[in-house]
Amino acid sequence: MTGYPVNMDVKPQIEAFFDEATNTISYVVKDPGSTACAVVDPVMDIDMAAGRITHDHADAIIAHIEREGLSPEWIIETHVHADHLSAAPYIQEKLGGKIGIGENILVVQDVFGKIFNEGTEFQRDGSQFDRLFGEGDTYSVGGMTCFAMHTPGHTPACMTHVMGDAAFVGDTLFMPDGGSARADFPGGDAGELYDSIRRVLTLPDEMRLFMCHDYGPNGRDIQWETTVAEEKAHNIHVGGGKTKEEFVKFRTERDAQLAMPRLILPSLQVNMRAGEVPRDRDGIPMLKLPVNRL
Repeated sequence: MTGYPVNMDVKPQIEAFFDEATNTISYVVKDPGSTACAVVDPVMDIDMAAGRITHDHADAIIAHIEREGLSPEWIIETHVHADHLSAAPYIQEKLGGKIGIGENILVVQDVFGKIFNEGTEFQRDGSQFDRLFGEGDTYSVGGMTCFAMHTPGHTPACMTHVMGDAAFVGDTLFMPDGGSARADFPGGDAGELYDSIRRVLTLPDEMRLFMCHDYGPNGRDIQWETTVAEEKAHNIHVGGGKTKEEFVKFRTERDAQLAMPRLILPSLQVNMRAGEVPRDRDGIPMLKLPVNRL
């Protein structure tokens, strides 16, 4: 039906970790047939006023993995996040695993390498990551075959990762009452986002979908799990047969009213480096504050 190696009979065990400071949900995804697992979109904590980085969120993930006796094989970034810093290298250092992201990270690195005026020492070839995923690429978590779908629009490097009957959509989709993410960052495109969402919704109706963010619209409790069927029927931006033209018009007008994410400047500098904080000429961790560039 989709052309992808979907196996709805494989049902990974999923533990979610909500970060209240950034409204991000990270996941530990366990292969049902072994102790192997993947970590999806882990968060590193930052206090911008104090210029201090800590790892409380990542430590909670690590504690869960150690308590359950799991073996991380992958640390997956669904995209280069603009609203939180990645804890991927911290978790890799503590527990191992390969860090993977979409192959269009090269586009993101080129665009933001210029915005942050990075020198030639900043490699724009994705070499900071262990694996660059292309459309349809497969990989394994224990005995579970997983695959990546290229779902651009929010950013050029956005990927949806499907593991058994669960898909991790990054910022391609929000919960049905949350709609969709913005498409106005450099390299974003509302039309591409619509097409990407439609491709995700070709997955089986009962496919579980896991969000990267939730903001509790209208005061409801935070949620992060839904299904393809629920999104097709009830998503306020694309559900119920809304056309591409309607979506692009809405998304373009809506995005023009949105402020930049609070942590976009530190997040992009760190995340395009696979979670490593850049350093100055003396080797001191240092973040830049480009003026009037976004």
